[in-house]
Amino acid sequence: MVKTHMGPLSYFAPAKINLYLHITGRRDDGYHLLDSLVGFADIGDDITITPSNHFGLTIDGPFEPQFSDADTDPGEASSNLVVRAAWAMARATGRKHPNATIHLTKNLPVASGIGGASSDAAATIRGLCQLWDIPPDADFIAPLALSLGADVPVCLHGAATFMRGIGDVVTRAPAIPPGMGIVLVNPLVPCPTPGVFRAYAASKAPFSPIMQNDPQWQSHDDFIATLRTTRNDLSAAATATVLVIQTILDTLNTMEGCALSRLSGSGATCFGLFPDLSARDAAYTIIKTHHPGWWVSKGIIA
Repeated sequence: MVKTHMGPLSYFAPAKINLYLHITGRRDDGYHLLDSLVGFADIGDDITITPSNHFGLTIDGPFEPQFSDADTDPGEASSNLVVRAAWAMARATGRKHPNATIHLTKNLPVASGIGGASSDAAATIRGLCQLWDIPPDADFIAPLALSLGADVPVCLHGAATFMRGIGDVVTRAPAIPPGMGIVLVNPLVPCPTPGVFRAYAASKAPFSPIMQNDPQWQSHDDFIATLRTTRNDLSAAATATVLVIQTILDTLNTMEGCALSRLSGSGATCFGLFPDLSARDAAYTIIKTHHPGWWVSKGIIA
């Protein structure tokens, strides 16, 4: 019999931030090849997993109303990545069903370019590994994660990581200098990834060259200088899809102490980096006050 721990077990699912995102090519099957530096903010969702004789999913949090019936369905056909991760783990370990109940507190906007669903799935995988005494580096974990989505493997790392290929090649990056402040802003307008990639493909933009060497840094200044030599190749396509993205970037750029602003992933969330945390706090307050219809959050990126 497989031993299971008694729960509940709680996990944090941090926001995934694409500090840069280069599109370096496209495979014959249509998948784009990426080169990205990913960091994780101390802003995110919460997952609680409790052993149970049946599988169930409950959701609360400020963005729970954005979930459709298909998103809350605990069956194998669910569109929710938490549910799909649980069923995939059950199948991979010979279980008839995931013998756990999972509670998701959804603090991050949906379809927002910060990997909320992927991070939730990664937290679910980690939690079920602990619950079912499965080594987190078991051979089946990496392909299972990739089968759920391109961002799930990097979210399993949960630290600064270079992500390449279609998301399947992940290597540890140098640690982001401690105390790097971040402000996240989302206009609460969905920006679905497939549509952005279609707009990018239609633009016929040239692919970015592959970096010959991994970037390195030690200080805040090094880190910002390195990022300024990079970009997000999806920015133009995302901005054409959700026009207010440019307004958000312009707003961040006007904030005192903002060393760099950029779109994360396929959007619509944008971020500003603030080496000075007092400047970060002031920017957060100003943006939140002047744009009450936007989601604004602040934290540290690592």
